[in-house]
Order: sequence, then C-alpha cells, then structure tokens
Amino acid sequence: MDDRVLGRMSAQLVQDYKRDKVSRSDWEQAYTQGLDLLGFKYVLNTRPFQGASGVTHPLLSEAVTQFQAQAYKELLPSDGPVRTTVIGAQTKEVEDQATRVKDFMNYMLMEEMEEYTPDTDQLLFYLPLAGSAFKKIYYDEIKQRAVAKFVPAEDLIVPYYATDLKDCERITHVVKMSENDVLKQQKAGFYRDVELIPKQAEKSPIQDKLNELEGVKWKVLNLLEKKNINIIF
Repeated sequence: MDDRVLGRMSAQLVQDYKRDKVSRSDWEQAYTQGLDLLGFKYVLNTRPFQGASGVTHPLLSEAVTQFQAQAYKELLPSDGPVRTTVIGAQTKEVEDQATRVKDFMNYMLMEEMEEYTPDTDQLLFYLPLAGSAFKKIYYDEIKQRAVAKFVPAEDLIVPYYATDLKDCERITHVVKMSENDVLKQQKAGFYRDVELIPKQAEKSPIQDKLNELEGVKWKVLNLLEKKNINIIF
C-alpha cells in the first residue's frame, strides 16, 4: 500500500483515538479520584487545621480484596478453569474427545501460558475498581504460542457511548512496549520494518495516580521508560 495512503489512514485513526479518549474524560477523572479512597496513602492535611486527620478508611480496598479472592478461586480452581459439555448425542467417542479438549486447554492455560494466572489475578483486582477489565488473547510469533494478556480499562479506548464491543465502530488498544520488543516483532514480521522514533511517554492522570499510590515518581519513571514506545491499534 502506498505510503501516502497509509499516512492518511494513520492520521485519521489517531484523530479518532484522541476524540474517543476525550469523550471518556469524566470517567477518567472519577476513576482517578476513586483511587484515593483505597486508603493506601496517608495525607498530611492543613485544612480545616494543621495536622487534621488524613486517614481514609480502607473499606473500598477490603471490598476489592474480598472480591478478588472469591472470584479467583471460582475462575482458577486447582484442576483448571476449563470445563466441557457435550451438546447433542452423547457417545463414548465424543465424551472422550471432550475430555481431551478439556485436559489440553487446562494444560495450556495453567502450564504453558505462564502469564495467564498472574494476569487474571491482577485483572480481578482492577475489575471492581474500574468497572471494566479485559483479556486479550492472541498468537505470539516470538513465543510461538497463544498468550492471554490483561488489558486495563484505561488502555482500551472505545467511543464512550458504545454499549457492546461486538457492535462498536472502533476499539483502540494502547500497547506499551520497549523498543527492543518492537524490534523483535518487526523481525518476526508482525510489524512493518520501519524506522522507530522513540518519544517521551504520554502522561496519563490514571497512571500518575497509580504511580503515586505505589510511591513511584514521574521523573524517575520517565527516565526508566524513555526508550518505551506507545503503539495504538
């Protein structure tokens, strides 16, 4: 495809992405303010007087942790998350096939796909906080297997008034990758072999708040991530 056509397409896509991101600014603000209610951070207040209590009751964090623990044991039981059901006529051959499918998928999820369990655990923590969380399952050319990655709500951008991802006109996933990872994907043929131009990471109010709760300073983080590249697709 001609580079000029690709340039026009990319410009239009970036414009649409920015418009979708602006449309959900109220959600981002509410989410950022809600993170302060976790009670993970002590604030030294000066109002209404110096030394006023800055403690937030950790009710929200307790509820989130309980949800995470209960959902984890339901979604990731010790014998694996996959169950199979035979639809229609049940014969020994079909039942044996269903058992083989179940055993193979449980083996892949629990043994081969090493990111599946920790990413699901992380997803179950963020789900009650953000209201939405996503899993992206795709074939990785580098690892030569399927992977299942947790996608936070702030990194999956759709038009704010979309009601269903299946019927949504546009879904944008912001992927944070190091320059080295992008080069590997280029060598594997997943991305076009073009010159990379590293740029300063785009500041996100949600990520800034998460970094603040974790005690990570933006300047230090920016130095660590100065070789990172944001890919929008």
